[in-house]
Amino acid sequence: MFEYTAVHWVTFLSAAVLLNLSPGPDIAFILGQTLRNGRRQGFAGMFGIWAGASLHVAMAALGLSAILATSALAFSIVKWLGAAYLIWLGIGMLLSRGDSFISDGQSGNPSTHSIFWQGALVSALNPKVAIFFLAFLPQFVVEGAGSVGAQLFLHGSLIIVVAAFIEPPLIMAGSRLGAYLKRNRRVGLWMDRGLGALFVTLGARLAVSSK
Repeated sequence: MFEYTAVHWVTFLSAAVLLNLSPGPDIAFILGQTLRNGRRQGFAGMFGIWAGASLHVAMAALGLSAILATSALAFSIVKWLGAAYLIWLGIGMLLSRGDSFISDGQSGNPSTHSIFWQGALVSALNPKVAIFFLAFLPQFVVEGAGSVGAQLFLHGSLIIVVAAFIEPPLIMAGSRLGAYLKRNRRVGLWMDRGLGALFVTLGARLAVSSK
């Protein structure tokens, strides 16, 4: 069971690395929370994103992602919820006064618990992630290597494992930049504006996207 060739693993792991490096709502959320609130909140956001991604992996393994792929209504509902949530987060940043960048880390910063759930929602409410897993993971299913569901779950979980090697260094680097921003209110203000505009743009892109 789960017997694959070296070529299989090289191909899959290369694709997984590129996937985790590609820009999108997940990376934007993790780095945004790191810059605004610090390393601890950045890791909380990362674990939240992983929780949402794990839900998509489980859905792909169970075949539930096919519902989003075949049902226009289900896809639209999840898409609009996800777009509205991203835009709501972005508007909150646009309306801020840069306070998150100059706070002392003891007041005004959201809790790690709330950021975790925000990250989980950002990932879980993105139907394109579910569709991607449904289209991407089956390419690495090998006949005779185990049940289809088990293979999908294995490869989906490994994508998250690969993320564990890529995203923490980004958070560590982002926390250093965030420390500089906390000493410069004007730069922090425009970073809030920039991050807010990015989230609104990502939400709008999701809203107008199709399968």
